[in-house]
Amino acid sequence: MRTVRVGLIGLGTVGSGVVDILRRHRTDFATRAGVQIELTRFADRNADRFAELGLPAEACTTDASDVLADPDVDVVIELIGGTGVARDIVLGALSAGKSVVTANKALMASNGREVMDAADTNGVDIMFEAAVGGGIPIIGPLKHSLVSNEITAVYGIVNGTTNYMLTRMAEDGLDYAAALVEAQERGFAEADPTADVDGLDAAAKIAILASIAFNSRVTFSQVPAEGIRSLSPADIAYAAEMGYTIKLIAIARRVDGGIDVRVHPTMIRSGHPLAKVSGVYNAIYVVGDSVGETMFFGEGAGSLPAASAVVGDVIEVARHIQSGCLALVGCTCHEELAVRELGALETGYYVRLAVADEPGVLAAVASIFGAHGVSLASVIQKRTDDEGGAEIVWVTHRAAERDFQAAIAKIKALDVVQAVAATIRVEEL
Repeated sequence: MRTVRVGLIGLGTVGSGVVDILRRHRTDFATRAGVQIELTRFADRNADRFAELGLPAEACTTDASDVLADPDVDVVIELIGGTGVARDIVLGALSAGKSVVTANKALMASNGREVMDAADTNGVDIMFEAAVGGGIPIIGPLKHSLVSNEITAVYGIVNGTTNYMLTRMAEDGLDYAAALVEAQERGFAEADPTADVDGLDAAAKIAILASIAFNSRVTFSQVPAEGIRSLSPADIAYAAEMGYTIKLIAIARRVDGGIDVRVHPTMIRSGHPLAKVSGVYNAIYVVGDSVGETMFFGEGAGSLPAASAVVGDVIEVARHIQSGCLALVGCTCHEELAVRELGALETGYYVRLAVADEPGVLAAVASIFGAHGVSLASVIQKRTDDEGGAEIVWVTHRAAERDFQAAIAKIKALDVVQAVAATIRVEEL
């Protein structure tokens, strides 16, 4: 049994988890997986991490290029993230004939074609299971177990930070600011939470999933993303009253002539399995023409869950090296499907308006919706205040996005409308 030697670049949260798993289970892999794996080189800009993890000094370096230049390294694990230095490392390793395992969603969502082409050119593997869903196996199942299906839709709760915040807002009435502070205090949100709360993290992940599910390249820049900053406990309470739950959903669907892909807060029926996913957990819901509806659920982040996916990829690559059959499943994006513009979307909408409490308001708003072809399913006037204001909630039937947005622009201009407090898309998944 050949020993496959691995170089690890990036010893942060996930990297330390990789070291931990391989220390605990390395000897088991020979029996369970038929491979012998050894971590032989380590690179990190912070030299203090080497001693903290108890790594041998002679195997450590602060220069990632030392790992790439080591002729004994068969596989490089890249765990520093981003699309700058990480891109150079990944492409450099592939060019050197080394297979790569990465958790880098940003790189694969933005430069996936370049990376996959480099792996193909050099006859090596690129694996990235941990880039989406942390420890949840989803990329492997899409490429292997579900390959006999035509995938028609992928829906995902793929950001644990926002899901935790929305859970706290729903269950305990916290507002956005309080939920964010709590998430940061508990280590679920970064000091700068922009990528999470603005939907950018989820957009990168659904770009990757859509590319694999529909065999057509979707990049991060093609995914419209809206976050949760504008949501309030009032919206969550109204949704619950109507039998809905609000989640930040990443959506990718086959449509006539292309792909519908987007990320935004979404009202879904409270009985749907995705509505039950709470806290920092993630879930990915896949619909195939033969398998029907399936859901993959688990911890989407954290040291050991993400490291589990990384080490799983390393084991798979080691199997390929040992058997001499690298790159069994490379790039699968052989179709060229158009990514549909958001304006062509048709869905239902929830609208919460702050208005003057006077006669004719309902008629004026309804008239504008009607003029733009937006049919109203229900309207609720729930509260008035001491200053002559009222709050009205509307839910529409399915309507075109561009028509709905045009109507909202007109409604905002009405003298009797103080504010369009919230608009949320309603999906019948």
